[in-house]
Amino acid sequence: MASTHLISRVTILGTGLIGGSFALALRKYTSEIHIAGWDRPEVVREAQSRAVVDAAFSAELSPALESADLVYIALPIGATLDLLPEIARLAPPNALITDASSTKVRITEDAAGLFSEDSRKRFLGGHPMAGRELSGIAHADADLFRNNTYALIGASSHQSDPRISAFLRILEKIGARPVWLGAQQHDYAVGLASHLPQLAAVALGSFLYDHLDENGLPITLAGPGLRDTLRLAGSPYSTWRDIVLTNKEVLSAALDLFARRLDDLRERLASRDLEADFDAANELYKLLRSL
Repeated sequence: MASTHLISRVTILGTGLIGGSFALALRKYTSEIHIAGWDRPEVVREAQSRAVVDAAFSAELSPALESADLVYIALPIGATLDLLPEIARLAPPNALITDASSTKVRITEDAAGLFSEDSRKRFLGGHPMAGRELSGIAHADADLFRNNTYALIGASSHQSDPRISAFLRILEKIGARPVWLGAQQHDYAVGLASHLPQLAAVALGSFLYDHLDENGLPITLAGPGLRDTLRLAGSPYSTWRDIVLTNKEVLSAALDLFARRLDDLRERLASRDLEADFDAANELYKLLRSL
């Protein structure tokens, strides 16, 4: 069954980097899908002026959701949690509602209470493992999702729902690689693989900033390696605030373990035992490059 048969009208709540990129991907890789955008007036106007969306809405949700087959929530986690009850109430019958938030436990718990098993509306938690340190519609890219993992929360058996099958077909068309996970499994994995590196970059960046002298040292002697290492430090706190708040238990444990590893490295600075750590890090880097 063609995806456009069941999903021909998409409403994107939040037309920044992720929502805007999803809209551009729909434009590039699908056909005959009407795209509506909802956001702050100045944001959604820019999206419409760039022809990212066909229709622009702000303020009231009801007209934006009217007739939507797919509601794609690309808002900060806090805003998503606040709006989810209203989305559940206003979304059309038989609509599929999905989000792109970076943590999943809290949102899927709330959604379970709002979208009952006998409801005709369906919620599917999701998280595209794609992004940039720069936010906003100006940095949106139709190929942002291409060749990147797209986490879906639940069991692969959910594909028996024709709406989810239709959404999967769209993900495949835009080049994403869907992977099914449990919510806790997801939050643990991204806590270690995504959120911890972000905080490590912030810690290193703020540490070096605090140690700048009047001549700009040590940064004036920094090479491209430091720039590559600190790319994540360019991401604003506003993007990460809700992520940290909704995954604080995992992050706290990860930071404790990471701090112990740093302590261990410090204790072994004068020995050649560090070679094993370098070897392990080299192997992990090779693995990442092969993905």
